[in-house]
Amino acid sequence: MAQLVSARIRRRGLMLVLSSPSGAGKSTIARNLLEEDKSFELSVSLTTRPRRGSEIDGVHYHFVSKREFDRQRDGDALLEWAEVHGNFYATPREPAEQAMAEGRDMLFDIDWQGADQLRAKIPADIVSIFILPPSMTELKARLMRRAEDQEKVIEQRLKNAREEIEHWRKYDYVVINNDLQVAFNEVKSIVAAERLRRDRRPGLFDFVTGLLDEKV
Repeated sequence: MAQLVSARIRRRGLMLVLSSPSGAGKSTIARNLLEEDKSFELSVSLTTRPRRGSEIDGVHYHFVSKREFDRQRDGDALLEWAEVHGNFYATPREPAEQAMAEGRDMLFDIDWQGADQLRAKIPADIVSIFILPPSMTELKARLMRRAEDQEKVIEQRLKNAREEIEHWRKYDYVVINNDLQVAFNEVKSIVAAERLRRDRRPGLFDFVTGLLDEKV
């Protein structure tokens, strides 16, 4: 009965932001969360980066030309955008705003630059988590095991990783991904707590009013 009551209490959606340097595990955690928790939908980013062989357009990213990216950015159709490793990434505005209003949760797999922009525009809806690797040695090993980038690209990603990690203090939560399952469980615990926050559940006002008016 308590579970049914909780399900009926209207709440606003949340934007879960996962950030990390390349190879630290945010994409794997994001994928596992989407598979296990059907309340989440992924915010599919736009990017001008070339598509990798394992990626599907519209699933992993919306792959667009630089010209199309500029058109959407200049038309205020993007909620945030950033340049990363010489390529551009962005979050489409309309699906995110609609999801929040309808009480649906969205997952954002974005970097610190995008997270900064989201916080500036809609701070009350953001729950941000930074995923750290257990060591830089392990981070390099993960990038090499992925076998999708050339050695010089991996070295550049490691250099960029140090700069990205400097922004960890801006995040609400920090999870160290030494063991994937442990890190995943920590992310799920954060989500469960954030969904129960009073300021994220406007339906509580009606519920409490009804509770106090109830005749027993």
